[in-house]
Amino acid sequence: MADENTNAWGLIAGNGSFPFLVLEGARSRGIDMAVIAIREEASPALERVARRLHWISLGELSRGIELLHREGVKRAVMAGQVKHNKIFSSIRPDWRLAKLLLSLPAKNTDSLIGGVARVLHDEGIELVDSTKFLGSLLAQTGVLTPRSPGASEAADIAYGREIARHIAGLDLGQTVVIRDRACVAIEAMEGTDETIERAARIAAGQRLVVVKVSKPRQDMRFDVPVIGLKTIEVMRRSSATALAIDAGRTLLFEREALIAAAADAGIAIQAFAPEAAEAKKKS
Repeated sequence: MADENTNAWGLIAGNGSFPFLVLEGARSRGIDMAVIAIREEASPALERVARRLHWISLGELSRGIELLHREGVKRAVMAGQVKHNKIFSSIRPDWRLAKLLLSLPAKNTDSLIGGVARVLHDEGIELVDSTKFLGSLLAQTGVLTPRSPGASEAADIAYGREIARHIAGLDLGQTVVIRDRACVAIEAMEGTDETIERAARIAAGQRLVVVKVSKPRQDMRFDVPVIGLKTIEVMRRSSATALAIDAGRTLLFEREALIAAAADAGIAIQAFAPEAAEAKKKS
């Protein structure tokens, strides 16, 4: 059943397959989204699948809002990563974005995108849960692969989830890589895959465990944890044999192919209820 006013939806598109999946999910519900694509991040292939598409540079917040208004957008979804280090690149912000950046107490993800969400709200545009059209891709609680984590992997996962929740609570990153209950690498601005590769260089071929969590108060409108085929391939090359994620808050892109690839590589994937660790801590 289509939402009311099916043309009043917009998509702010970053990199990867996330924007394509949102468009497909919206279209299946009769919704035709106007797309505002970030030139430095989004795929040119969007032009083949989006009927209403506009390109803007990363710093052009005012133009993006103007285009959303022109398209009659009242509700928008933000999908696809914009790499954090782009904030510190040579991209020049327009007056509206510059004003927003100056007002932020910190330039972490929650502050930055939360600030953009407030600007959109003030302009009459509601930023909506980015998984609204992708519920079937959210990980369910339990072991997702034929193999469960072994005893040593489970110990690393338990330790890693504790560490990862702390760094996620500080909005520093969402991924840690563990070896024998020691933290080999912590994600900052580089992203999950590069964190795993850095850990592999440090560990020099030793077995690793990857833990990726959501934030304690995860805002599902943006920065939702995502796992794709590339991450499984990076894990395989890096001797990472187990992956722990948060159920209900982690998107699995190309789910069947991803789980098959993990199984072929001997990688165990387990999804945990985000509240489970806190409940255990209080008991």
